[in-house]
Amino acid sequence: MLETRALDSHYGDFQALFSVDVAVAAGETVALIGANGAGKSTLLRTIAGLNPARRDAILLAGEPIGGLAPEAIVAKGVALTPEGRRIFPSLTVEENIAIGAWTCRRAAREGVERAFALFPALAELKRRGGAELSGGQQQMLAIARSLASSPRFLLCDEISLGLAPVVIDKLYEALAALKRDGRAMLIVEQDVGRALAFADRAYCLREGRVTLHGRAAALTHDEIHVAYFGT
Repeated sequence: MLETRALDSHYGDFQALFSVDVAVAAGETVALIGANGAGKSTLLRTIAGLNPARRDAILLAGEPIGGLAPEAIVAKGVALTPEGRRIFPSLTVEENIAIGAWTCRRAAREGVERAFALFPALAELKRRGGAELSGGQQQMLAIARSLASSPRFLLCDEISLGLAPVVIDKLYEALAALKRDGRAMLIVEQDVGRALAFADRAYCLREGRVTLHGRAAALTHDEIHVAYFGT
């Protein structure tokens, strides 16, 4: 469904990604692992259109989408749940979710209803402001907002960061439901054990380059250590 081909990405003169090749099949969940600063978030941001890229370096169902505006990429069915949640604190839960559907506003109501079905706790808080939510509730809201546009491909960046284990379990239960529904996902996760247990395949990045990829269940501790640290 989604493929990058020799993808480079820059922040001004600084090159963050070097010829990255990643592929995610329809209905597949792929984990991105690697140390801090390896380029994982940059890869997601570049796919989502927040960083520039060559048009033919990113393909969605065979269509080149590299370098398109973020709203155009959302309209084509790709949504990003960003690191740090990035919700709108002054808006209500319901308004935050509806913003996720702004590229297809006629379907905004359906998007909100889908989000509440996946996260019933948010339905009970729909009139509450985003700033009033706990960290776990804000992360649920960030995922719900991404789903409001009914994407066929979901990018998740560090959704478990800073949360209690019981909250993380609930978030991954929701992702498991999306996986059962056939949603394709590319997930950045610092918890390597959880990432490999949840994903079908995994890629490891180090200093902006792919250093390891394969079936998640088949990757060994030694392989991962070398991919992370080079020794």
